[in-house]
Amino acid sequence: MDLGLKGKKVIMNGGAHGLGLASLKHFAAEGADVAFFSRKQDKIDAAKAAIAEASGGSGKVFAETFDMVGNLDGYRAWLAKAADELGGCDIFIHMASSSGTGGTGDWQQGLDIDIMGAVIGVEVLTPHLEASGSGSIVFMSSTAALETFVAPQAFNALKAALITHASQLSQALAPKGIRVNTVSPGAIHYSDGNWETIKQHMPALYEATLAKMPMGRFGEPDEVGKAVVFVASPACPYMTGANVVIDGGFTQRVQF
Repeated sequence: MDLGLKGKKVIMNGGAHGLGLASLKHFAAEGADVAFFSRKQDKIDAAKAAIAEASGGSGKVFAETFDMVGNLDGYRAWLAKAADELGGCDIFIHMASSSGTGGTGDWQQGLDIDIMGAVIGVEVLTPHLEASGSGSIVFMSSTAALETFVAPQAFNALKAALITHASQLSQALAPKGIRVNTVSPGAIHYSDGNWETIKQHMPALYEATLAKMPMGRFGEPDEVGKAVVFVASPACPYMTGANVVIDGGFTQRVQF
């Protein structure tokens, strides 16, 4: 299937590892130009090499070191710079999260990154997305937003708020030709991710979670990345306001 991504401009906050990198590799392989940031230069270098390999060396990649924490004005400036570097923006992926900094219990950090990262991204990039003619926004939420999981914490509540905000944005931005959807992964395991940390330091929680997996395993970044790229792409132009759950059947709620 041709996803219609060749030449599209994709801006992602974060993206140097895990689900973000998996998504960027697939965007690049489909012929899109991409922009992302990371707090560490070595991660940017490794990510750029992986993206170049996935794309066969074609397409543009703009990436630089940046830390959103406590710097929302700088974040606004980075988004504008990324759009200028790419020559516009057709797709905005809100991937950055307090979970990536170990701040799942930090309410202020969660508000700044998980919520305001989305809000400011939409504010800055909406003119570009509207001019695109196929503007698309994807917010990364979590199944922790859908049912009680582990403990009451900022991450769970704020990811739930993100789903509501995306749904309302989908109504408001539809007349501008901009789609807004959410992707909610379940437990995804990769070498430098949260579940690897849990495996090392909280093995009982890791094993208990694994035992509840209907498929008998954790998910992989690539399995989420492919869904993010499809949902964001022009291949599904009538999808907006949706929350796509990718959890291997882990959550037990019924969604109508």
